[in-house]
Amino acid sequence: MILRDKPSWRELAFAVRGSIITAVGPKVIALMIYAGFMVWLHDQITGFPDIDGVAFTVFGIALSLFLGFRNNAAYDRWWESRKLWGGLLADVRSFAREAELFLPEPVDRERVIRLMLAFMHLHRVHLRQVVDDPRARELGAEFLTAPHPPCAVLDRINALLAQARQAGRLDGFGAKALAERLGSITLQQAGAERIVKTPLPYVYSLLIYRTTYLYCLLLPLALVTPAGWLTPFFVGIVGYVFLGLAEVTEELSHPFGTTPNGLPLDAICRAAEISLAVHLGDPVPEPLRAKDFYLS
Repeated sequence: MILRDKPSWRELAFAVRGSIITAVGPKVIALMIYAGFMVWLHDQITGFPDIDGVAFTVFGIALSLFLGFRNNAAYDRWWESRKLWGGLLADVRSFAREAELFLPEPVDRERVIRLMLAFMHLHRVHLRQVVDDPRARELGAEFLTAPHPPCAVLDRINALLAQARQAGRLDGFGAKALAERLGSITLQQAGAERIVKTPLPYVYSLLIYRTTYLYCLLLPLALVTPAGWLTPFFVGIVGYVFLGLAEVTEELSHPFGTTPNGLPLDAICRAAEISLAVHLGDPVPEPLRAKDFYLS
């Protein structure tokens, strides 16, 4: 996630980190070169086809509406993902407090709270499909070979709570409260996995990119007569807007990735470590800071 204040005019003109220019820049340049070639053909060939700009106005409005619809759908996924992880962080903090209330044995409390911390990191790497993560390996190495590591951690916590209940170290009300908390955590987990496993329909991406390129490739036919050699400049602007918005929605539709517009899952897990350190008696780590305006 990119974290920066309101940009100044200089940053608006030259900022690269957090913009989409690196993703669409080569494509925009290619479109401008193509537009320049079309202008040259117009000057060389008699009867070069010209298209009325009204048709492109209607075409552009339709394309803008479709891009807006797709952007809203992608942002809904991004915002829902952020709410799920915010709810998960709240549940983890509440779980630690409830463990303090209902588990009188320090050993029991420490075991389940440390496992909950391992769950946060294993859930993060599972969503991001990270092959090897040092922090997840440090906290939950024994679960990495499980078919579903985050669920394996929750199963272990549940088993430990059941053992404490059977041994009389956890009363019925406490067991019910902690079980409900685990159920809420599982709902947050399943919601995030649903978003990962159910991407936006592929036909949306296919249609939007096809239509955008078709519009940009035909646009010089409408601009070459009134704009002349300024046509590549205008085509570049239009291409940057439409292709840039398409790329932004592509990133937003995958909120758990490590792209500049992805969610800061590392920072959220660090926030959980800070909150749980008090219950574990561990040194409180420093919160993660944005590096070059990027918070992972």
